[in-house]
Amino acid sequence: MRTHSPAAKQPDATRDRILAAAFDEIHRYGFQAASLSSILAHTGLTKGALYHHFPAKQDLGLAVVDEVIGRIFTDTIFTPLRESKHPLKTIKDLLRHKRAKPELIELGCPLSNLMQEMSPLDEQFRQRLNTLMQSWLDSLADALRRGQKQGQVRQDINCAKAALFIISALEGCVGIAKNMQSTKTYQQCFDQLIEYVSSLEA
Repeated sequence: MRTHSPAAKQPDATRDRILAAAFDEIHRYGFQAASLSSILAHTGLTKGALYHHFPAKQDLGLAVVDEVIGRIFTDTIFTPLRESKHPLKTIKDLLRHKRAKPELIELGCPLSNLMQEMSPLDEQFRQRLNTLMQSWLDSLADALRRGQKQGQVRQDINCAKAALFIISALEGCVGIAKNMQSTKTYQQCFDQLIEYVSSLEA
């Protein structure tokens, strides 16, 4: 069996450090205002190391969408939905988990932030963000359809439309609460959204 030396693994570790710092910078300031100098300061790396992995700022931003935000959503939302044996309960559990994380109020949802900032300006960003959003819609709609087959979700529900409404309402909850900087608003919005999901139960 071929083994990899620590030196052989180093480029991936360096790339991951850059991506983690870039995600934090972009989440706080947005892509356009994100500072490459600040990102480098948080990694302790040189410009040469950054440009070796990401020749342009856009390359870095797109990698953050695909590899950081995409991984977060896959691990915390897509996979739990796809693997759930009780889809409606899983959806409500995911919403309750979000409700209990008011730290989202300060900076908002990283996916929604970038959609609002970059989709009107850059077609590559729009396509990558849309791919991620479509995966979210599909995984949620598929979970609701499984719930219908299991007799957990009402048969009169259009699962694709319900998924679109749930995600739109969720992002609205986060966006409004971010603008108002209000935990109370955030939690009230999520309470109503959880109530809506409960109404889908057969």
